[in-house]
Amino acid sequence: MAEKAMPSINTESIEESLHRLSKKPGVKAWLMLDRTNGAVLKTNGQISAIRPARSTSNNASLPTPTGGSFSTDVNANTNNETQAAQELASMVWSFLSTAGTLVDEIDSEDELKLLRLRTKKQEIVIVPEVKYLLVVVHDTPPV
Repeated sequence: MAEKAMPSINTESIEESLHRLSKKPGVKAWLMLDRTNGAVLKTNGQISAIRPARSTSNNASLPTPTGGSFSTDVNANTNNETQAAQELASMVWSFLSTAGTLVDEIDSEDELKLLRLRTKKQEIVIVPEVKYLLVVVHDTPPV
């Protein structure tokens, strides 16, 4: 598959920003997903503390990294943590696809820029970028 011409991404700058993000108060975890297929590229934090892995037999149905601009540090985690990250990524991918379809149906010239899902316990922020999706899970701020 031929890659489209996309603006270059400064990997060092992204790594620095992700490191700063990890240190912010209330941030529980973040995931970086491949924009084309939703595969987990990087994670930080304990995803399994947010949502424990529910299945152990469907690894084959979840997307896995096939290369890209970023190193994968998911393998450094335990199998349960990796499975939890993949399951969360799959749910986020499905949610984002549905939201994108909604935006297209409303106005085909518009595009999705940010999704925020706030619950009583936490907030999930999804930021679609050109080559990746950034998913941040943090504590819900007090009202």
